[in-house]
Amino acid sequence: MPTQYRAIRTARRQIRALGQIRNIKMPVYVNGELVLYGFVGDDFWREGFTSTEVLEALAEHGTENDLPVRLNSGGGLAFEGLAIYNALQAHQGKVTIIVDAIAASAASIIAMAGDEIIMRAGSEMMIHDPSGVTFGTADDHEKAKSALDKLGSQMASIYAARSDNSAEDVRQTMKDETWLIADEAIEAGYADRAEEAKAKPVSAFDYRVYSKAPDRLVALSNEKGWSLPTAVSRSAASAAPTGQQETIMPDKTKADENAAETDKLKADVAAETKARIKAITGLEEAKGLGALANHIAFNTETDVEAAKATLAAARNDLGSSEEGQQEAGQQDTETNPTAYEQQRLLASSQALPGGSPSTVKAEVKPGAIYAARRKSLKEA
Repeated sequence: MPTQYRAIRTARRQIRALGQIRNIKMPVYVNGELVLYGFVGDDFWREGFTSTEVLEALAEHGTENDLPVRLNSGGGLAFEGLAIYNALQAHQGKVTIIVDAIAASAASIIAMAGDEIIMRAGSEMMIHDPSGVTFGTADDHEKAKSALDKLGSQMASIYAARSDNSAEDVRQTMKDETWLIADEAIEAGYADRAEEAKAKPVSAFDYRVYSKAPDRLVALSNEKGWSLPTAVSRSAASAAPTGQQETIMPDKTKADENAAETDKLKADVAAETKARIKAITGLEEAKGLGALANHIAFNTETDVEAAKATLAAARNDLGSSEEGQQEAGQQDTETNPTAYEQQRLLASSQALPGGSPSTVKAEVKPGAIYAARRKSLKEA
């Protein structure tokens, strides 16, 4: 095993000992399967996936190879879901979607891309109308309504094509926010068959944002503390409750105040993130261990002191041999933290006010850091 991978494995053991292993985000591509768990379009509670990650996984898997897709998501950004749906539709090999626990909202759109859709016993699917929040004049609200109507019609056409139901019937089902167990989804044409294997626990999501979410999911969100920031839950086009009434602002001043508060929040979060990343990558213990330091800084929530201990343990395992130092030095050239940080901030901005169904786009810029991360996880 190459020396740098021994160092990464040692780091993992150290992280586990520190109780931080829960902070490592689940990879999207695992053992030839696409694993889509968590928030669509970003990650919260260390679960989530983006269209960029899916496209990179598909390229690694090979366009003509059959592809199993494990799906367990409460939803997220509608346009990210549509981008992933289109990517899977374009895949030349057979795409088998397995709903491990839940496929709600944007995730149910992703499920429709399967040549075969299998639901585990006890799993659920939910489809509903897209929604969002608008600030401004009556004209602004009318424009937003028109955009949401178009998006809803586009989503209805996808459900209708897969289920052989009429677009009109599907749209009404969406407006009703319909939750379906496996047998109901099969009967309605949104799945092909049920699997006897018991469903896995649902992925982390703030299910309270849905107006008709089952009581057990609402209770689970309360118990686990799965609470999306208000700005995120309201602006994610497929994550806000369909029954929520729109707030009429008395004047533009209030809207401006809210926008300023949101901008300050974004700036504070970005500043804290940059400071933590700079502190970790600038540690004396990080010298010669650039890839590992970047992994800890960018892909986990490990604090500076814990990162320092992890890097020190990795350095001890790496040793001081000429070969070890040579391999460690090469890691710094395999990553581009600046580009990665820009991509992460872009993904975060899509889930905050300022984006709209017509402006949120998935920009594909495959970064070397994703390839390096997957390689490290596979080899370790």
